[in-house]
Amino acid sequence: MKRERGYFAHPTAVIDAPCTIESGVRVWHFSHVREGAFIGEGTNIGMNVYIGAGVRIGRRVKIQNNVSVYEGVTLEDEVFCGPSAVFTNVINPRSAVERKDEFRPTLVRRGATVGANATVLCGNTLGEWCFVGAGAVVTGDVPAYALVMGNPARRAGWVCRCGARLPGGASEPACPACGERYVELKGTLRPRSGSPSV
Repeated sequence: MKRERGYFAHPTAVIDAPCTIESGVRVWHFSHVREGAFIGEGTNIGMNVYIGAGVRIGRRVKIQNNVSVYEGVTLEDEVFCGPSAVFTNVINPRSAVERKDEFRPTLVRRGATVGANATVLCGNTLGEWCFVGAGAVVTGDVPAYALVMGNPARRAGWVCRCGARLPGGASEPACPACGERYVELKGTLRPRSGSPSV
């Protein structure tokens, strides 16, 4: 492992200039960071990860092995991407048809989790602290704090900022793990005012 300008990169990693990699970042074996990418402080890029040109990755993000983050994707602070998660950027790809001018942006908001082997189709927003279950296929926007599962992914409940599933059936559920309280209203969830934070 070698240190370059405040971040660590394994000798097998390929980092194309120019790009911005902040301090405390770790880039592991056989990963590729393309030109124009931005990787925020304290982020961990696992083995065999591809970060596309111009991709923006926030601070303290964890990207596990074999993840592809293609051009047009933005990951905000503290996002978690499980092993082999995939983000797309074209809705109707064909090998014989050039569509680089048709990339659809994907935004993954702060604290969201994308589970192992999940696929996120382009043009969607994953809300803050949502949780995409392993193997899910996301074909639309995901609300903040929502737990989505399946193919296509559907909401199966709510999750706390700490990652624990919230009990169903209550208009003001409390997290069984950390005690944070929430308010559910018209298909949305938000922390209750004065609730302890994680």
